[in-house]
Amino acid sequence: MTQTNTRIKCDLLLRGGHVIDPASGRDAVADVAVRDRRIVAVADSLSTEGAAKVLDVGGYYVTPGIIDMHAHVYITHRESDLSVQPDASTFPHGVTTVVDAGTAGWKCFPELKSTVIDKAKVRVLAYVNIVGRGMGGDWEQDHREMKPKLAAAVAAEYPECVVGIKAAHYWTRLPWDADHQPWTCVDRAVEAGELCGKPVMVDFWPRPPERPYPDLILKHLRPGDIHTHVFAQQFPVLDATGKPSDFLFQARERGVIFDLGHGAGSFWFRNAVPAIEQGFVPDSISTDLHTGNINGPVYSMLAVMNKILAIGVPLKEVIARSTVAPAREIGHPDLGTLSVGSDADIAVFRLAEGKFAHYDCGRAMMPASQRLECVLTVRSGEIVYNALAMGLPFWREAPPAYWVVPALQR
Repeated sequence: MTQTNTRIKCDLLLRGGHVIDPASGRDAVADVAVRDRRIVAVADSLSTEGAAKVLDVGGYYVTPGIIDMHAHVYITHRESDLSVQPDASTFPHGVTTVVDAGTAGWKCFPELKSTVIDKAKVRVLAYVNIVGRGMGGDWEQDHREMKPKLAAAVAAEYPECVVGIKAAHYWTRLPWDADHQPWTCVDRAVEAGELCGKPVMVDFWPRPPERPYPDLILKHLRPGDIHTHVFAQQFPVLDATGKPSDFLFQARERGVIFDLGHGAGSFWFRNAVPAIEQGFVPDSISTDLHTGNINGPVYSMLAVMNKILAIGVPLKEVIARSTVAPAREIGHPDLGTLSVGSDADIAVFRLAEGKFAHYDCGRAMMPASQRLECVLTVRSGEIVYNALAMGLPFWREAPPAYWVVPALQR
């Protein structure tokens, strides 16, 4: 640990904030120093000498950059495409890593890589859909599009950005498809996961009736595999007595991961509140953000975090389920932390007190007395969102040329 008042040469010093870094167990006021895009120190009262830029973040919470491990950012221009622009929907909410959850399959993944992953400023990672053409049409019901070896080959070809395999949107057999079995989509995704050594994320509807939900999490998914949309209405989250179903805890015991995955129709207070209050808290928080829910009920990763905070999950746990937990689940323990040497992805939040409210996918309301608001986001050492103009000069005192567009000076 860096000693108090130690002089650190750095590009950016965030001073006096309350650091919550669940990966290291830190939950106290501390300074955070950044140099060459990396965290170089987290300690009490670091000297400002040697710091190129010092920002006073006293009274705010400083956390690792938030990870949204389920969103859709592969803009395909298909008529059915619902993807959002990644940089616009992340930085204002403290998100520095977003994971595209299978919008692209093994046929079109190279296009996702070249058009989105390689161009976005936010870090974009992705699941490869077991369906070759990815999401967006009737082909998601076609077992001929579900190729484990090809999906695994794409994961092996792009190890720097592929985090797993996605199975989604298989609801029923096509009329002509007599060979397609109820579990084909899930089982082929798991086969691909076995071949490439990565987890599977499953978006699931328990129909036809021979696909019961307990079988998914107790028989078909492996330890480390992820069921997203856990509080959707189609799952028997609560038993007949109103308690979390025993099989949820049994699946968690065997290593299955439960992700929130809010979405346009997959988060209901009537499932989430009783389950959470009785000890079944989702392992990770995510949005399933797309154009069909960005204007409500999801809005943003931060809005979803605030719903879990309003239910009563402590702030430190909300941050953990939005940083270190998803980092671990996607196989990137280097992310979601402020440890020395890690990439300088940082979020700074204000915890506002007041009268607030949230609503779920059924447009039912829950009041709240607190709300996290993002005031600053740092991505790989660069300030990419600065809602309060921290560190900027008063315009009357700024150099005369501050308003000249740099491109016009050439």
